[in-house]
Amino acid sequence: MSRIPPVTRDSVPENQREAFDELNAAPGGIGTGPMSILKNSPEMARRATPFWEYVRNESTVPHDMRELAMLVTARAKDCVYIWDRHVPIARQTGLRNELIDALRDRQPLPELSPSEAAVISLANEFFTGSRVSQETFQAAHDQFGTQALVELVTLMGYYAMLAFNANTVDLQLTHESDEPALPV
Repeated sequence: MSRIPPVTRDSVPENQREAFDELNAAPGGIGTGPMSILKNSPEMARRATPFWEYVRNESTVPHDMRELAMLVTARAKDCVYIWDRHVPIARQTGLRNELIDALRDRQPLPELSPSEAAVISLANEFFTGSRVSQETFQAAHDQFGTQALVELVTLMGYYAMLAFNANTVDLQLTHESDEPALPV
């Protein structure tokens, strides 16, 4: 169970109920993941949802690299929930099991493609030092171009924010997983 109860229409301020109703009527409704936490501030969640949809589902970053970015972010922030939800999707996009398992267990990584190396280096430098070297920036820029690089960094930042929320309220998994748990 989470440190806060699931959001309901009655638990939000009356002046936020129109936004709450709009969110609840959308495909997926309130849900149970990190976005559901944002819905405790319905107007904020209403504004954040289209942005989340774009970085998660419509970005120019290739799907497998988006999923890798989400996993690297979940690992960097020790977010069990995001890790668990995205590992199966990452495997479906073609990310290799040995890469995913090494990331999970903080083991040496297998040989990486240039795109994988660019995503992982970018995330590791940013999450450990809040800066990215020119070499790492250039490698990511060479792989993805300016637009996708900006979208990739923004995706990682957005998922870090979701991880902060999930970890703060101790968001629990709502299902049994076939995946090994993320060691935190």
